Amino acid sequence: MRDDQIAELNTQFEDKRPKDIIRHAIENHDAIAVSFSGAEDVILVDMAVKINPEVDIFTLDTGRLHPETYQFIEKVRKHYGINIDVRTPEQAALQAFVKEKGLFSFYEDGHQECCGVRKIAPLRNKLTELDAWITGQRRDQSPGTRSDVSIIELDSAFKGRGETLTKYNPLAHWTSAQVWEYIKMFDVPYNELHQKGFVSIGCEPCTRATLPNQHEREGRWWWEEATHKECGLHAGNIISKG
Repeated sequence: MRDDQIAELNTQFEDKRPKDIIRHAIENHDAIAVSFSGAEDVILVDMAVKINPEVDIFTLDTGRLHPETYQFIEKVRKHYGINIDVRTPEQAALQAFVKEKGLFSFYEDGHQECCGVRKIAPLRNKLTELDAWITGQRRDQSPGTRSDVSIIELDSAFKGRGETLTKYNPLAHWTSAQVWEYIKMFDVPYNELHQKGFVSIGCEPCTRATLPNQHEREGRWWWEEATHKECGLHAGNIISKG
């Protein structure tokens, strides 16, 4: 897909509902999958499964998720009666990393290397099988890296099975309040961590509950610069800001 086609589609879908965007994505790509993080983006699963019960849903198991998140992923699998493609780190690379750096090196030298082994490599392997993927990115999630997220974009960080990889962000214009309105309206299951003050949910050592009036990304990698809190799954956001 060319840049001009992407621009035209973004104009076309500017005022469309997320499920309309998801329907278009599923109907126009032979190899497409929904990325499920184990958090609020569960509403993408709900919408996509209602459109196509056989849609490809995948998640990344870093080996360091909260117990509640593992339980939630299983709850979603059973609730919708679906298969979830659980992608894990390459064991030799993970063992080598842990042997050299230990289990908590990210507190000292940043989270990028750990995320590279536990998240980015498994994601890259998955995306090489796809033409497009659907993510739960929203503009209100991060003031420094996601404020300009488009509904549809060419992925600048990863390559799919063809020359380009299309990324769909159906929730780009939605707020957290709209997400939770949908969850309540359609009785969508949600991660129990949300009841404990967690808004943005990632790995257990790198995620904490936020205080009232704190931005949700302040609960992620809190020891690092606030404006560039990306693990690398959406590295194109930082590249575009550079």
